[in-house]
Amino acid sequence: MKIKQRPEDFVVREGFRFEAEPEGPVWVYRMDKQKVSTLQALERISKDFGVRRRDLSVCGLKDKQGRTEQLVGVLGGALGTSEVVQSGDLRLKLIGRTAQPLTSANISTNRFEVTVRDLSAEQADRVPESVAEVQRAGVVNYFDSQRFGFLKHGQGFLARHLLRGHWEAALKAFLATPSELDRSDDAKVKAFWRDHWGEWQLRAPQEAGKRYAPMLRRLREDPKDFKGAFLHIDRRVRAMVLFELQSFIWNEGVKRYLAARVPASDLIGLRYQAGSLLFPRALPRALRGELWSTTFPLLAPDSSFEDDLVRTSALGALRAQGLELRDLRVPDTHQLFFKHEERPLFVVPGKLRANQPRADELNRGRMKVNLSFTLPPGAYATLVVRRVLWFALDSRRSERPVGRAWGRPLEEAAPAPAPPRPNAPRREKMGFRERQRRRKEARAANRAAAKK
Repeated sequence: MKIKQRPEDFVVREGFRFEAEPEGPVWVYRMDKQKVSTLQALERISKDFGVRRRDLSVCGLKDKQGRTEQLVGVLGGALGTSEVVQSGDLRLKLIGRTAQPLTSANISTNRFEVTVRDLSAEQADRVPESVAEVQRAGVVNYFDSQRFGFLKHGQGFLARHLLRGHWEAALKAFLATPSELDRSDDAKVKAFWRDHWGEWQLRAPQEAGKRYAPMLRRLREDPKDFKGAFLHIDRRVRAMVLFELQSFIWNEGVKRYLAARVPASDLIGLRYQAGSLLFPRALPRALRGELWSTTFPLLAPDSSFEDDLVRTSALGALRAQGLELRDLRVPDTHQLFFKHEERPLFVVPGKLRANQPRADELNRGRMKVNLSFTLPPGAYATLVVRRVLWFALDSRRSERPVGRAWGRPLEEAAPAPAPPRPNAPRREKMGFRERQRRRKEARAANRAAAKK
């Protein structure tokens, strides 16, 4: 199964509402973007149109992969004299003015059109049945892999450093940890500072280094003020640092809660960036009504609980990370803090439809299926797609599973453990980078042997 094989395979249209104000100080544009994240698009608008970054507002952050239509608010003036302006492949059309910067409250819904490719005929034929299953049971409202960008790029949970007051470690993970998945100049800038940490008088040669200028200016003024430098990171990015850890704990707590409420035979597991997730395939009507109306907390120091199982599940997930509620504080700053929020446990995709399977022009001999649906703000379309196509996910992408096996009902996927072998050598633990390095060496050795 493949999604996002082309940008037009994943289309998001942001439904919006705002109070029109003809003389309002915020100009509202509809932005059409592809292959660029919302934050990257805002950086480009700021640079190309000479707008201060803090004067730009959006309703929500959208994924880099795919094509997106969303609103952008510009405080203080229009981007140009014409109704439509362009910056590279960003197209912005003025649609009105309003009195206040845009926030998530301005989103009414998100409409998705997704093309799922590289399916066998048998898999494509199973889609209508699976769609009906999702309509009956709903989808657990987890945070999907897009939420965990720092983790994906090898920087880990930066919030762990912040909770301990280790500002230098947090800044080093952010500024000087290049991603092995990134071939852009940004990765080269991070490699430069990894190799020249503490030599703040230097300048990274790449143009992309300018985005880190505010924090580097602070370090040139005071080479040991890592806290001050970190607080010069864009506030939205700083918030994401805490959101990642908070979201991961939410996911882990919900898994515990569902495992206690839903029989294992009715659960399936799916992998994602931070591990694995549990989804029910079926729910009794009474339980479904209860779960669909239940919320689960994003934890903060002041979190309280009315339901005992919610408390046990949420705090159990937190303690599994070596934390208590009182630990969810970043010391010595009021600019970074965890905020308690109740998130719906389930989401029910609206107007979920699957078109008839067709031949896949990009993958010879395979089929494609188009899915369309709506979701409320904050829900992840990729989870809906993977939940519908759970049977088509490739479980061979990793050498070892995280959590329970995925892609099959749990009672079938968890065989009895084999008896221990007393003299068996312990398997060496390897991180992602070490595995990648060994694979590259093995491929190089194979090429050398083939030449001989």
